[in-house]
Amino acid sequence: MTEILSDARKWQVHRYEPSRSFEELAGQLGHIAPDWDSWGRRFGVRDGQRFLIDPGGRPDLRVNSCLASPKWRNLGWRTYRDYAYSVGVWLNFLVSLDVNWWDAVEEDAEEFMFWRVTDPTNECRVQTNSFSRDLAALKKFYRWMGPRYGVADPFHDIDAPRSSRQEDVKWLDPGGYARWRDLGIRGMDLSGRPDQWWRGRNEQRDATFCDGLYGNGLRVSEWASVVLPELPSYDRRRGYHTCQLADACAKGGYGHAYWTPRSAMQSLLAYTEGARAAAVRRAQAAGRYERVDGVRIVLATHGSKAVTLEGARGGIERKAWNDIGPRTRLRLFRQTAQGLEPVALWLNEDGLPRDGRGWEHTFDVANERIAMLGLKSFTCTAHMLRHSFALKWYAIGKLVHAARLGHLSADEQRDFREQFGDTWHLVQTMLGHRQVETTKNVYLEPFRALDVELLLAHADGFPIEAFMADVFTGHPRVRTDPLAVAR
Repeated sequence: MTEILSDARKWQVHRYEPSRSFEELAGQLGHIAPDWDSWGRRFGVRDGQRFLIDPGGRPDLRVNSCLASPKWRNLGWRTYRDYAYSVGVWLNFLVSLDVNWWDAVEEDAEEFMFWRVTDPTNECRVQTNSFSRDLAALKKFYRWMGPRYGVADPFHDIDAPRSSRQEDVKWLDPGGYARWRDLGIRGMDLSGRPDQWWRGRNEQRDATFCDGLYGNGLRVSEWASVVLPELPSYDRRRGYHTCQLADACAKGGYGHAYWTPRSAMQSLLAYTEGARAAAVRRAQAAGRYERVDGVRIVLATHGSKAVTLEGARGGIERKAWNDIGPRTRLRLFRQTAQGLEPVALWLNEDGLPRDGRGWEHTFDVANERIAMLGLKSFTCTAHMLRHSFALKWYAIGKLVHAARLGHLSADEQRDFREQFGDTWHLVQTMLGHRQVETTKNVYLEPFRALDVELLLAHADGFPIEAFMADVFTGHPRVRTDPLAVAR
């Protein structure tokens, strides 16, 4: 895109959200419908649906019928959101070329790929893996449009550029993670003592969130979606607590078991009884919860499996937690003796539920602080903690397999791995990655669960810090504690 388009000349992506004040968008949409109800009736959109407005301020009914189709609505909510924005980016690129989306050809698609990934004049370039998402969205868009409106797919023969994602993967070993958390999140200085200049206000919440990510390997959006009733009861005798991620909150809709270590569970208890409880009290005193739009009241919880709610349009309904997505969870509150309280686990300082996207800022601020302390290349992202979790368990898994299989011959070891899977199968289970082969899903699953429990037993008390620091010191993409290395 050779020029920056003003808002008046751009396609805009909106979300149909009746709980949100229509006045915020009246300047853009008020000439089409006076309120959300009228808008929904006129265009047949549903709560949560994305829709686009063209540069002339009008909805393109063909584009929006695609976004409203079952094929698109059945996508996971994050994928649906991202795909809608990918379509918006493409349509705005075409505006800069003065080309209609139904007239676009392969040359336009190739130019889009160059601009999106490579063009040095584009300050908003993306990585190849992000463009792969754009490409998937646009191929899906034109596959839907083609047979209905006779539109050719300009992306049909376009392949995603070779990804450098593997080279970008970084890990932290346990010592490196502890140092990053203490410096960036907890406000320690380089000597390990509290920094007198530290002015952080949410270190208990943020450190607990990060410890959880490093301990259970969830994606940041998944861990951010957990609600209080889903947490297992704390048992000090257990080294790891088994939890369940809801389908509606998991990437690809694939919910799965995950395991949270005892230390992270202890931190969670301290947070819920400390910083979180204080934030709730402040919000209740300020009457903040009564002013939240679209509140759904939780009438009863049924263990970690289900919940009874006030219906969105009156009445009462019972739903499984497994079917309740992240955005609905942000609006769920329960009545206590002190007043309303969110059921969301993670809260902002003002006591309101924390949107999952806010955690990116937490990591950015932590990395900036560490750079100011003089450690310029010592950074961490939320997804890096997931990679680090996998590396830790791979290391443990290799040791466990070595201990169990060391007496077997090479042929016997190979036979064992073919029947029950190798260390990567174990890590794959703990990360919640979906298996491709149905046979393995059906017949290997019991052995996977058995091996995970065995790993958990061996991991409790295992000197993993010393082991990983010794094994991975000097590895170009594994970051250990830089201060320990310096000493």
